[in-house]
Amino acid sequence: MIIGMKTDEFKYELVHKDKNSNARLGLLNVFGKLVETPVFMPVGTQATVKFLDPQDIKNIGASIILSNTYHLWLRPGSEVLKKAGGIHNFMNYDGPILTDSGGFQVFSLADNRKISEEGVSFKSHLDGSKLFMSPEDSIHIQEAIGSDIAISFDECIPYPSSYEYTKDSVDRTLRWAKRGKDAHTRKNQALFGVVQGSEYPDLRKYCAQELVKMNFDGYSIGGTSVGEDKKTHYEMLDYTLPYLPEDKPRYEMGIGAVNDILEAVERGVDMFDCVLPTRIARHGTLMTSQGRITIRKNIYKDDFSPLDPNCDCECCKNYTKAYLNHLYRANEGLGNRLMSIHNLRFLIKLMEDIRLAIKEDRFVEFKKDFLEKSNFDERGF
Repeated sequence: MIIGMKTDEFKYELVHKDKNSNARLGLLNVFGKLVETPVFMPVGTQATVKFLDPQDIKNIGASIILSNTYHLWLRPGSEVLKKAGGIHNFMNYDGPILTDSGGFQVFSLADNRKISEEGVSFKSHLDGSKLFMSPEDSIHIQEAIGSDIAISFDECIPYPSSYEYTKDSVDRTLRWAKRGKDAHTRKNQALFGVVQGSEYPDLRKYCAQELVKMNFDGYSIGGTSVGEDKKTHYEMLDYTLPYLPEDKPRYEMGIGAVNDILEAVERGVDMFDCVLPTRIARHGTLMTSQGRITIRKNIYKDDFSPLDPNCDCECCKNYTKAYLNHLYRANEGLGNRLMSIHNLRFLIKLMEDIRLAIKEDRFVEFKKDFLEKSNFDERGF
């Protein structure tokens, strides 16, 4: 424990700023659990990172994970989690956990959505039952789940959206943020506001400034990587970050591509999450220091070299490309586990290297060198 840090507080400390960019090295005290930033958070949507157990999560160096409010609300239900003593007890994981608001899933998975000032009416993607979620509901569900960091309920709009619709949505998101903050009662749970505004500079600025006035514990950047081109994506960050305080963490939601992470870090983002590394792993796509490997290809059938000689994960230290090729072709669950471990470790090791580069004031050089050597395509994997 760092001297001066309390176990009952949530606090971000800016440790060092790269002298050639806005990249930040930080330390997040999550009620006594320390998280170095920039950080990538593996996604455990339904109280599990797919195919990994809690010890696997620790072994790959993950310091914080994300779970999903919408999915946990539907199954097993917030009351079950409350009876279990919270999500940490339920899944036997003692590290920090962030829950998203459920808003993205309400708008992307549910059918027949109807938005009102009170909240959103929709149908469950599981059984078609009628459901309703308000900003207060989202907060109360997250409190019952027992996560360490909760996210305000916001409206997730598609890209592109008109200026008029986006303006109305931003205003609604701000009203919902205030209602959610007023409803939030847990002292051992931080609450982040969500900056929306699509591609419109004035709306991004307005949303950020109004949320800062509400004094959230941290700020999420929403509405990026939802179909826009890379240039527009990065401009959204440029329109947002100058208006967020330096003494609070900044979290860009749903980002897992290498190029997106590096661009966001350079601009001053601290936290990231995405299902990308585990999702592509299950389809046999691996991120390595030599570039992307598609393990199902015949060229790996008798390749007895490690997946990535520069990786220290369980997969790379103990198994060959030939074995992974076999597991994938045989549709064996072990293949999903090993390849998920590798892709997550690859991104977490990237964050470790990023933090060291920031500390040594060489992040810009590191970014350029990494992108040249990694040989990923424009998608960032």
